Amino acid sequence: MDFKNQSNQKNQEDHGSDELSFNDVPKAVAHLINKVEHIETLLNAKQPQTQESDCWLNLDDLCKYHPDHPAKPTVYAWIGQRLIPYHKKGKKLMFLKSEIDSWLKEGRRKTATEIQAEAEQFVLSNKRGGLR
Repeated sequence: MDFKNQSNQKNQEDHGSDELSFNDVPKAVAHLINKVEHIETLLNAKQPQTQESDCWLNLDDLCKYHPDHPAKPTVYAWIGQRLIPYHKKGKKLMFLKSEIDSWLKEGRRKTATEIQAEAEQFVLSNKRGGLR
């Protein structure tokens, strides 16, 4: 047994088997690189959703994006009635996709069961002891 192997064995005995030898460094670095690449892949998979939701739409893009594909005069009417969120820079109308998504979600109608539950909750929370 040469001096180098004796030294490695002594170091492992003194410090436990968790320590890396010089020969193990390339494997450890390769393992770390794989882990970092995996984390990058996971982050990139989630990132487009965040970036995509905050993109700007012009009037044509909005008409294509909206589920009903409204005509431009319809969108102008919504703007005039202040029904749709919009931004105006000079003469140009712009729409933020995340705001449009929120606006579309607000239009959801409640079910009869949800309305009934809200009514019961309202009555229970506003009870005053006795009839008048």
